[in-house]
Amino acid sequence: MGKSLPPLLTQPIIFSHPSLRGSMDIKEYFARISYQGSHNKQDLATMSDIVQHHIQAVPFENLSIHCGERIELDLEATYNKIVRKNRGGWCMENNYLLSWVLKTLGYDVTLLGAKVFVPELDGYPEDIDHLLLRVDLDGKSYIADVGFGMAYQLWQPMELISGTDQPQTPGVFRFQEENGIWYLEKVKRKQWVLNPSTSTSPNVEDEVCRRIYLFTLQPRDIEEFRGCNAHLQTAPDSLFVTKSICSLQTADGVRALVGWKLTEIKYNYRDNMDLVETHRDKVQL
Repeated sequence: MGKSLPPLLTQPIIFSHPSLRGSMDIKEYFARISYQGSHNKQDLATMSDIVQHHIQAVPFENLSIHCGERIELDLEATYNKIVRKNRGGWCMENNYLLSWVLKTLGYDVTLLGAKVFVPELDGYPEDIDHLLLRVDLDGKSYIADVGFGMAYQLWQPMELISGTDQPQTPGVFRFQEENGIWYLEKVKRKQWVLNPSTSTSPNVEDEVCRRIYLFTLQPRDIEEFRGCNAHLQTAPDSLFVTKSICSLQTADGVRALVGWKLTEIKYNYRDNMDLVETHRDKVQL
Protein backbone atom coordinates (compact mmCIF):
# COMPACT_ATOMS: atom_id res chain seq x y z
CA MET A 1 0.00 0.00 0.00
CA GLY A 2 1.17 3.60 0.36
CA LYS A 3 0.62 4.40 -3.34
CA SER A 4 -2.16 6.71 -4.43
CA LEU A 5 -5.08 5.08 -6.17
CA PRO A 6 -5.83 5.94 -9.80
CA PRO A 7 -8.50 8.57 -10.54
CA LEU A 8 -10.98 5.91 -11.64
CA LEU A 9 -11.23 4.65 -8.08
CA THR A 10 -12.52 7.98 -6.84
CA GLN A 11 -15.76 7.36 -8.71
CA PRO A 12 -18.66 5.89 -6.71
CA ILE A 13 -19.25 2.15 -6.91
CA ILE A 14 -22.79 0.77 -7.06
CA PHE A 15 -23.02 -2.30 -4.83
CA SER A 16 -24.96 -5.33 -6.00
CA HIS A 17 -26.60 -5.85 -2.61
CA PRO A 18 -28.39 -2.87 -1.02
CA SER A 19 -27.81 -4.04 2.57
CA LEU A 20 -24.04 -3.72 2.08
CA ARG A 21 -24.11 -0.20 0.66
CA GLY A 22 -21.95 2.15 2.70
CA SER A 23 -20.42 -0.52 4.91
CA MET A 24 -18.07 -2.12 2.38
CA ASP A 25 -15.94 -0.12 -0.03
CA ILE A 26 -14.31 -1.64 -3.13
CA LYS A 27 -11.66 1.12 -3.04
CA GLU A 28 -10.67 0.06 0.46
CA TYR A 29 -10.34 -3.55 -0.68
CA PHE A 30 -8.18 -2.49 -3.63
CA ALA A 31 -5.93 -0.52 -1.28
CA ARG A 32 -5.67 -3.57 0.99
CA ILE A 33 -4.30 -5.72 -1.85
CA SER A 34 -2.30 -2.85 -3.46
CA TYR A 35 -4.29 -3.15 -6.68
CA GLN A 36 -4.18 -0.10 -8.95
CA GLY A 37 -5.57 -1.54 -12.15
CA SER A 38 -8.89 -1.06 -13.89
CA HIS A 39 -12.20 -1.69 -12.17
CA ASN A 40 -14.52 -0.92 -15.08
CA LYS A 41 -13.62 -3.90 -17.29
CA GLN A 42 -15.06 -7.38 -17.03
CA ASP A 43 -12.27 -9.29 -18.72
CA LEU A 44 -9.89 -12.15 -17.92
CA ALA A 45 -6.84 -9.91 -17.58
CA THR A 46 -8.49 -7.73 -14.93
CA MET A 47 -9.79 -10.73 -12.97
CA SER A 48 -6.37 -12.42 -13.13
CA ASP A 49 -4.66 -9.24 -11.91
CA ILE A 50 -7.01 -8.97 -8.93
CA VAL A 51 -6.48 -12.65 -8.07
CA GLN A 52 -2.70 -12.22 -8.24
CA HIS A 53 -2.76 -9.19 -5.95
CA HIS A 54 -5.11 -10.91 -3.50
CA ILE A 55 -3.00 -14.03 -2.97
CA GLN A 56 0.17 -11.98 -2.45
CA ALA A 57 -1.48 -9.66 0.08
CA VAL A 58 -3.98 -11.82 1.98
CA PRO A 59 -2.66 -14.93 3.76
CA PHE A 60 -4.44 -18.24 3.82
CA GLU A 61 -4.66 -18.81 7.57
CA ASN A 62 -6.65 -20.43 10.36
CA LEU A 63 -5.10 -18.45 13.23
CA SER A 64 -8.49 -17.36 14.56
CA ILE A 65 -9.12 -20.90 15.76
CA HIS A 66 -5.89 -20.88 17.76
CA CYS A 67 -6.55 -17.41 19.17
CA GLY A 68 -9.96 -18.29 20.60
CA GLU A 69 -11.87 -16.47 17.84
CA ARG A 70 -14.82 -17.87 15.93
CA ILE A 71 -14.66 -17.72 12.13
CA GLU A 72 -17.94 -16.21 11.05
CA LEU A 73 -19.52 -17.02 7.70
CA ASP A 74 -20.66 -13.44 7.29
CA LEU A 75 -19.59 -11.16 4.45
CA GLU A 76 -19.26 -7.96 6.45
CA ALA A 77 -17.37 -9.75 9.24
CA THR A 78 -15.03 -11.25 6.66
CA TYR A 79 -14.54 -7.86 5.01
CA ASN A 80 -13.68 -6.24 8.34
CA LYS A 81 -11.26 -9.02 9.23
CA ILE A 82 -9.38 -9.11 5.93
CA VAL A 83 -9.64 -5.54 4.70
CA ARG A 84 -9.73 -3.42 7.85
CA LYS A 85 -7.80 -5.63 10.26
CA ASN A 86 -5.21 -6.73 7.66
CA ARG A 87 -5.82 -10.39 8.44
CA GLY A 88 -6.15 -13.44 6.25
CA GLY A 89 -8.62 -16.29 6.23
CA TRP A 90 -9.47 -19.69 4.85
CA CYS A 91 -11.41 -20.60 1.69
CA MET A 92 -14.86 -19.64 2.97
CA GLU A 93 -13.53 -16.18 3.85
CA ASN A 94 -11.15 -15.44 0.97
CA ASN A 95 -13.37 -16.75 -1.82
CA TYR A 96 -16.57 -15.35 -0.33
CA LEU A 97 -14.93 -11.94 -0.25
CA LEU A 98 -13.63 -12.36 -3.80
CA SER A 99 -17.13 -13.26 -4.97
CA TRP A 100 -18.37 -9.92 -3.62
CA VAL A 101 -15.50 -8.10 -5.33
CA LEU A 102 -16.13 -9.70 -8.72
CA LYS A 103 -19.90 -9.29 -8.51
CA THR A 104 -19.43 -5.64 -7.57
CA LEU A 105 -17.32 -5.22 -10.72
CA GLY A 106 -20.01 -6.83 -12.87
CA TYR A 107 -18.75 -10.40 -13.27
CA ASP A 108 -21.11 -13.39 -13.44
CA VAL A 109 -20.09 -15.41 -10.37
CA THR A 110 -21.40 -18.71 -9.00
CA LEU A 111 -20.38 -20.34 -5.72
CA LEU A 112 -19.31 -23.98 -6.01
CA GLY A 113 -18.51 -26.60 -3.36
CA ALA A 114 -15.53 -28.95 -3.46
CA LYS A 115 -14.15 -31.89 -1.51
CA VAL A 116 -10.43 -31.62 -0.73
CA PHE A 117 -8.29 -34.71 -1.34
CA VAL A 118 -6.86 -36.22 1.86
CA PRO A 119 -3.49 -37.89 1.11
CA GLU A 120 -3.46 -39.84 4.37
CA LEU A 121 -6.77 -41.47 3.43
CA ASP A 122 -6.11 -41.53 -0.32
CA GLY A 123 -9.61 -40.23 -0.82
CA TYR A 124 -12.12 -37.45 -0.40
CA PRO A 125 -14.50 -36.58 2.47
CA GLU A 126 -18.20 -37.32 2.22
CA ASP A 127 -19.27 -33.67 2.42
CA ILE A 128 -18.04 -30.50 0.73
CA ASP A 129 -15.33 -28.70 2.68
CA HIS A 130 -14.07 -26.09 0.24
CA LEU A 131 -15.61 -23.03 -1.42
CA LEU A 132 -14.53 -21.95 -4.90
CA LEU A 133 -15.91 -19.71 -7.63
CA ARG A 134 -17.09 -20.24 -11.17
CA VAL A 135 -16.94 -17.12 -13.33
CA ASP A 136 -18.64 -17.05 -16.74
CA LEU A 137 -17.00 -14.61 -19.09
CA ASP A 138 -17.19 -14.11 -22.86
CA GLY A 139 -18.74 -17.51 -23.48
CA LYS A 140 -16.20 -19.40 -21.35
CA SER A 141 -16.19 -20.57 -17.75
CA TYR A 142 -13.30 -20.13 -15.34
CA ILE A 143 -12.53 -21.37 -11.84
CA ALA A 144 -11.22 -18.67 -9.51
CA ASP A 145 -9.85 -19.77 -6.14
CA VAL A 146 -7.83 -17.54 -3.79
CA GLY A 147 -8.53 -19.68 -0.74
CA PHE A 148 -6.43 -22.83 -0.91
CA GLY A 149 -3.01 -21.61 0.15
CA MET A 150 0.29 -23.46 0.50
CA ALA A 151 1.96 -24.83 -2.66
CA TYR A 152 -1.35 -25.79 -4.31
CA GLN A 153 -2.74 -22.27 -4.56
CA LEU A 154 -3.87 -21.26 -8.06
CA TRP A 155 -2.17 -18.07 -9.21
CA GLN A 156 -4.63 -17.31 -12.01
CA PRO A 157 -8.18 -18.32 -12.87
CA MET A 158 -8.30 -21.58 -14.81
CA GLU A 159 -10.49 -22.20 -17.84
CA LEU A 160 -13.02 -24.92 -17.07
CA ILE A 161 -11.91 -27.40 -19.69
CA SER A 162 -11.06 -31.07 -19.20
CA GLY A 163 -7.73 -32.72 -19.96
CA THR A 164 -5.78 -29.60 -20.91
CA ASP A 165 -2.58 -28.62 -19.12
CA GLN A 166 -2.71 -25.04 -17.86
CA PRO A 167 0.81 -23.98 -16.77
CA GLN A 168 1.12 -21.41 -14.00
CA THR A 169 4.07 -20.23 -11.94
CA PRO A 170 3.53 -22.85 -9.17
CA GLY A 171 3.35 -25.71 -11.70
CA VAL A 172 1.06 -27.26 -14.29
CA PHE A 173 -2.59 -27.49 -13.25
CA ARG A 174 -5.35 -29.32 -15.11
CA PHE A 175 -8.94 -30.40 -14.76
CA GLN A 176 -10.19 -33.90 -15.47
CA GLU A 177 -13.95 -34.38 -15.88
CA GLU A 178 -15.62 -37.75 -15.33
CA ASN A 179 -19.41 -38.16 -15.37
CA GLY A 180 -20.04 -34.58 -14.25
CA ILE A 181 -17.38 -34.63 -11.53
CA TRP A 182 -14.42 -32.31 -12.03
CA TYR A 183 -11.00 -33.10 -10.55
CA LEU A 184 -8.27 -30.51 -10.08
CA GLU A 185 -4.71 -31.80 -10.06
CA LYS A 186 -1.22 -30.34 -10.15
CA VAL A 187 1.88 -31.71 -11.86
CA LYS A 188 4.81 -30.99 -9.59
CA ARG A 189 8.33 -30.02 -10.58
CA LYS A 190 11.40 -31.65 -9.13
CA GLN A 191 12.46 -30.09 -5.85
CA TRP A 192 15.87 -29.07 -4.60
CA VAL A 193 15.49 -29.48 -0.84
CA LEU A 194 18.24 -27.62 1.02
CA ASN A 195 17.64 -29.30 4.38
CA PRO A 196 15.76 -32.58 3.85
CA SER A 197 15.90 -33.51 7.55
CA THR A 198 13.31 -30.82 8.39
CA SER A 199 11.15 -31.15 5.28
CA THR A 200 8.15 -33.33 4.60
CA SER A 201 8.50 -37.04 3.97
CA PRO A 202 10.28 -38.21 0.79
CA ASN A 203 7.10 -39.98 -0.36
CA VAL A 204 5.28 -36.67 -0.55
CA GLU A 205 8.16 -34.90 -2.26
CA ASP A 206 8.47 -37.68 -4.87
CA GLU A 207 4.87 -37.28 -6.07
CA VAL A 208 4.68 -36.37 -9.74
CA CYS A 209 0.98 -35.50 -9.87
CA ARG A 210 -1.13 -34.51 -6.89
CA ARG A 211 -4.91 -34.49 -6.71
CA ILE A 212 -6.17 -31.32 -5.01
CA TYR A 213 -9.97 -31.47 -4.93
CA LEU A 214 -13.08 -32.57 -6.78
CA PHE A 215 -16.24 -30.57 -7.42
CA THR A 216 -19.42 -30.43 -9.47
CA LEU A 217 -20.98 -27.48 -11.22
CA GLN A 218 -24.01 -27.46 -8.92
CA PRO A 219 -24.56 -23.84 -7.83
CA ARG A 220 -24.26 -23.37 -4.07
CA ASP A 221 -25.60 -20.83 -1.61
CA ILE A 222 -23.37 -19.59 1.17
CA GLU A 223 -25.78 -21.14 3.68
CA GLU A 224 -24.71 -24.58 2.45
CA PHE A 225 -21.23 -23.98 3.86
CA ARG A 226 -22.29 -23.22 7.42
CA GLY A 227 -22.01 -26.85 8.45
CA CYS A 228 -18.47 -27.37 7.22
CA ASN A 229 -17.43 -23.92 8.45
CA ALA A 230 -18.46 -24.95 11.97
CA HIS A 231 -17.12 -28.50 11.73
CA LEU A 232 -13.65 -27.55 10.47
CA GLN A 233 -13.05 -25.19 13.38
CA THR A 234 -14.43 -27.43 16.15
CA ALA A 235 -13.91 -31.11 15.27
CA PRO A 236 -11.01 -32.59 17.29
CA ASP A 237 -9.68 -34.41 14.21
CA SER A 238 -9.87 -31.38 11.92
CA LEU A 239 -6.51 -30.40 10.43
CA PHE A 240 -7.33 -26.78 11.19
CA VAL A 241 -7.89 -27.58 14.87
CA THR A 242 -4.77 -29.69 15.27
CA LYS A 243 -2.43 -27.36 13.36
CA SER A 244 -2.02 -23.62 13.02
CA ILE A 245 -1.50 -22.74 9.36
CA CYS A 246 -0.52 -19.51 7.63
CA SER A 247 0.74 -19.23 4.07
CA LEU A 248 1.33 -16.31 1.73
CA GLN A 249 2.20 -16.34 -1.94
CA THR A 250 5.23 -14.22 -2.87
CA ALA A 251 6.43 -12.78 -6.16
CA ASP A 252 8.24 -16.02 -7.01
CA GLY A 253 7.01 -18.64 -4.57
CA VAL A 254 5.26 -19.22 -1.27
CA ARG A 255 5.99 -19.04 2.45
CA ALA A 256 4.06 -21.42 4.67
CA LEU A 257 4.11 -21.52 8.47
CA VAL A 258 2.62 -24.73 9.88
CA GLY A 259 2.99 -24.89 13.64
CA TRP A 260 6.59 -23.84 14.27
CA LYS A 261 7.88 -24.94 10.86
CA LEU A 262 8.37 -22.32 8.16
CA THR A 263 8.82 -23.59 4.62
CA GLU A 264 9.90 -21.28 1.80
CA ILE A 265 9.57 -22.35 -1.82
CA LYS A 266 10.94 -20.53 -4.84
CA TYR A 267 9.25 -21.81 -7.97
CA ASN A 268 11.38 -22.78 -10.96
CA TYR A 269 14.54 -21.65 -9.16
CA ARG A 270 16.45 -23.72 -11.69
CA ASP A 271 15.19 -25.21 -14.91
CA ASN A 272 12.07 -27.18 -13.96
CA MET A 273 13.12 -27.30 -10.29
CA ASP A 274 11.73 -25.59 -7.17
CA LEU A 275 13.97 -24.54 -4.29
CA VAL A 276 12.63 -25.69 -0.89
CA GLU A 277 14.04 -24.53 2.44
CA THR A 278 12.57 -25.28 5.85
CA HIS A 279 13.23 -23.62 9.20
CA ARG A 280 11.96 -24.44 12.68
CA ASP A 281 11.19 -22.01 15.52
CA LYS A 282 10.98 -19.16 13.01
CA VAL A 283 7.67 -17.38 13.02
CA GLN A 284 7.85 -14.34 10.76
CA LEU A 285 6.23 -14.52 7.34
